[in-house]
Amino acid sequence: MRITVLTVPDCPNAPVVRERITEALGGREAQVELVEVREEAQAARWGMTGSPTVLVDGVDPFAVAGAPASVSCRLYRDEEGRPGGAPSIEALRQAFTGTRVSASAPDEECCGSDREVLDPIGRAGRGRRAPGERGLRAVHQAVLRHFAATGHAPEPADLAAAAAQTSRTAADVLAELDREDFLTLDADGRIRAAYPFSAVPTPHRLHLADGVEAWAMCAIDALGVAAMLHQDITVTFAGGSARWEPAEAVVFIGQRDQRGPAATVCCDALNFFADSTTAEAWARQHPEVHGRTVGRAEALRIAEQTFGPLLNRG
Repeated sequence: MRITVLTVPDCPNAPVVRERITEALGGREAQVELVEVREEAQAARWGMTGSPTVLVDGVDPFAVAGAPASVSCRLYRDEEGRPGGAPSIEALRQAFTGTRVSASAPDEECCGSDREVLDPIGRAGRGRRAPGERGLRAVHQAVLRHFAATGHAPEPADLAAAAAQTSRTAADVLAELDREDFLTLDADGRIRAAYPFSAVPTPHRLHLADGVEAWAMCAIDALGVAAMLHQDITVTFAGGSARWEPAEAVVFIGQRDQRGPAATVCCDALNFFADSTTAEAWARQHPEVHGRTVGRAEALRIAEQTFGPLLNRG
């Protein structure tokens, strides 16, 4: 049996899935190889629909019909329906014995509302890491690094060098990034937000380890900054401060029934709450928003999977 693990560089779930594969094999002999996938075209050739993807003799036993090739993070569900960043040990055991399983992003019948709620955050499974083609990733990463270094959005002139690598203007690349919802521009073509950062005040204020202060678009984005920059941050928000105290603090993740960029569909519906009771009370007061409450572990996982890879090289 040949097992191939497809991951993006520095995928936080790569070591997790390899450990689970070892345990699921239980001493059974198998050839296990790890392949790093950096571009969407390479993902399409391998049949990778997110990181990590596990192939057994060249076949994805967790494949979801219609899922596109992707170098974004991939979600799986365990036997109790809980989401995670890698197949469970039991799901892998079934895959290795030839039993077809479905532990990836859930289908509409079983958990459609979960997928709908998370879709705007992760661009419907396409991820928030811009493609390497046409200067998109170079400019996108330059925007994010400028936010991290200064707390403010860069001007187009600050991005000219990154855009020029592909003989494009910064304005042209920014317009494409805006169309694909990697960032949002105002009427004058200036950056208003580049998830997870906001160029205008929001309820989520960030204090980075090097003293820079910035704004995050929402609660998940605030947590995502720490994952993306690999540094500690303190998050403050209107009405108080947050160090995940009390321990009962939660995040409500929701969205409105409308189309559009995440900035308008869900960003103001992803908020910290002191406990699940206050989150549920807020949800009742906002019937136009549908979603669910998650605890610290799941909120951090979503944030890490969404924003952790954004500044990876390649």
